[in-house]
Amino acid sequence: MQVELPREKIQCSNFVNGKWVQGTGEKFSIKSPYHGEVIGESFQSTASDVQKAVDFASKAQVLWAQTPIKERSKVMFQFRNILMRDIDAISHLKSAESGKTFAEGKAGLMKGIEVLEYALSLQNLDLGGRLEVSRGVSCEYRREPLGVVASITPFNFPAMVPMWTIPIALTLGNAYVWKPSDKTPLTSVKIANALHEAGLPEGLLTVLQGGQETVEAIIDHPKVQAVGFVGSTKIAKAVYQRGTQLGKRVLALGGAKNHIVLLPDANTELSGTGISDSFTGCAGQRCMAASVLLAVGDCQAHINKIVERASRMKLGTEMGAIITAAQVEFLKAAIDRAEKAGVKVLLDGRKTPAPKGMEKGNWIGPTILDCVTKGSEAATLELFGPVLSIIHCPDISSAMEIENSVPYGNACSVFTSNGALAERVISSASTGMVGVNVGVPVPREPFSFGGINASKFGHGDITGQHSLDFWSNLKKVTVKWEKQNDNNWMS
Repeated sequence: MQVELPREKIQCSNFVNGKWVQGTGEKFSIKSPYHGEVIGESFQSTASDVQKAVDFASKAQVLWAQTPIKERSKVMFQFRNILMRDIDAISHLKSAESGKTFAEGKAGLMKGIEVLEYALSLQNLDLGGRLEVSRGVSCEYRREPLGVVASITPFNFPAMVPMWTIPIALTLGNAYVWKPSDKTPLTSVKIANALHEAGLPEGLLTVLQGGQETVEAIIDHPKVQAVGFVGSTKIAKAVYQRGTQLGKRVLALGGAKNHIVLLPDANTELSGTGISDSFTGCAGQRCMAASVLLAVGDCQAHINKIVERASRMKLGTEMGAIITAAQVEFLKAAIDRAEKAGVKVLLDGRKTPAPKGMEKGNWIGPTILDCVTKGSEAATLELFGPVLSIIHCPDISSAMEIENSVPYGNACSVFTSNGALAERVISSASTGMVGVNVGVPVPREPFSFGGINASKFGHGDITGQHSLDFWSNLKKVTVKWEKQNDNNWMS
């Protein structure tokens, strides 16, 4: 399905205390990567805007924390119903501003709804637990919210990434402050309106538009207890350092240079489709995209299949646009440098024409670089585009040595028909997520999402069971009502 672009400019404001209000900073425009035209406008949020908004959120959170989790979950049930009702409209808008295809936009929102469904299950899970630890003495856990928490989300998943954190943080009793990317803020209007319609009390969801000044003001606000972030490693590290220096809880997910180990015994249909779709999906603008193919031994038949499938990708319907014109130029320059260094270009996206009627958009086709050398720019730099670098390896040990050498640690996959070889890659990979015959090894809930090394700053994961301790505290309660005759050291 073709993405439906907005016919009129969308005015995108801040959502504060249940109302849409304009930021007091400078005006900025939102351009669609599809045709390069302005589809929305907004205003930067100043430190003063942030101060007022967080104060409202802090007051609202007190009553929300006192609301039973089953009642909080009722709002989340309604939220899910509204998102499902409006899923096509939201998917069109998020695709229009981020450059995704309609199918990718919808799939991302569905992944976010999956996290919402996990949040709905929290009311039926044992979030505490009580045990008689000694005669007449009991101990129990009580999970309590932090207060006001914040999340800073990236351009490439304007609905999915915030939906990783909004449902869990709110269901646990927090107030939530959201700073969307200034490149893709329009989707936040749909999400905020859906939560408001679902009955979320005023002040519990705050949306603040803006850039660096807004981010810093949110992190610095003394009432913000925890900060989640998804973006580049450089900014993730800066957010982590700024927040933790202020004594805040921070989980910042950064960039990646994901490897796929391809073995000759792999199923060619699985490998051809899985690897091609991994590096071309979302036009390569995702932290889970395959960017380096470690071809072990004779894998030419598999490589031919990957090239064949990628070459058939139709821009505009099967593969989306690049977020900015500057990023297109960056990708083309990186391909130029690789070619000058002796790399063989098996598939050249620089020559792929833009879709008809969208010539002013930000387009580049799938690109496959062969005979890349380990340690080179094409092998180590996160390009964030539909570019796959192939490194030929004599054996698995050499492949895993290359995989382990990069500073990142988000994901690694292996394509093989041999279980023992797959297990060797699983155990050797220096990543937080591993796939077997899966090009994009994103776990399904309740299994959590998160990398290691330079792909993550902080502890725990951002979704699933291992996210609960990030968004809440555990209070330990020990109770004794009567004196016992057989006293011991605990009673």
